[in-house]
Amino acid sequence: MVPWIEPGQPLPPASAALGPESDAPGLVAAGGGLSPARLEEAYRGGIFPWYSAGQPVLWWSPDPRMVLSTAEFHLGHNLRKTLRRFRRTPGCEVRFDSDFEAVIRACASTPREGQDGTWIVPAMVAAYTAWHRLGRVHSVETWVDGQLVGGLYFINIGRMCFGESMFSHRTDASKIALAALVAACRARGVALIDCQQNTGHLARLGGREMPRAAFMDHVTRSVGAEAVAPWTYDEAAWALLETQPPEQSPKHGPAPA
Repeated sequence: MVPWIEPGQPLPPASAALGPESDAPGLVAAGGGLSPARLEEAYRGGIFPWYSAGQPVLWWSPDPRMVLSTAEFHLGHNLRKTLRRFRRTPGCEVRFDSDFEAVIRACASTPREGQDGTWIVPAMVAAYTAWHRLGRVHSVETWVDGQLVGGLYFINIGRMCFGESMFSHRTDASKIALAALVAACRARGVALIDCQQNTGHLARLGGREMPRAAFMDHVTRSVGAEAVAPWTYDEAAWALLETQPPEQSPKHGPAPA
């Protein structure tokens, strides 16, 4: 039975999630409300909220977990050409935290791959926006001629990044934002971006599944590490995508430690 969490009551550990034999594998708890403090507790414990309108807050920690090693990001030939063209075109730019609220609202109107509706309900928009004002949640944005055309938002605790959602109003606009995030992570020593759930889109970009126990080991070490540098755009960081980091191969390297 899934425990009901009252405000102020701690969440169960991720290891308490329902198993594959249940109707909701990965479900940890329900209730508890949303606040920056609750979200901080959840993400530090490898747990995230995901629910639909009319439901209580549901807390999840799936096993396996979809992750993107920043060393394994697949910069294919077409995306490489797109990035080079974007960077040399006047009016095209990447920004961090320029218009977070516009990004999360655009994500809220974009269904996740394989789903009909959105999971970013108004209460989640409000909670993550409040957390953003405290400096924990960030957006990466793709702009063309002064218009926001794509982007994503993510959480950063210590040296761990948790990707949440992305949107695109032009071809490859969200991929450009993701590539910029990977470059920024490499520059800051962030080895892993949590992607929560498996999608074909992420798999094509180098994402893969990781056992929850290994994921939690990495999270525990990373969230306790020294905080990274401020999230600002650095043109020089693009060079970090041009070569594969030597410690891992793109297809067969081990999970980040």
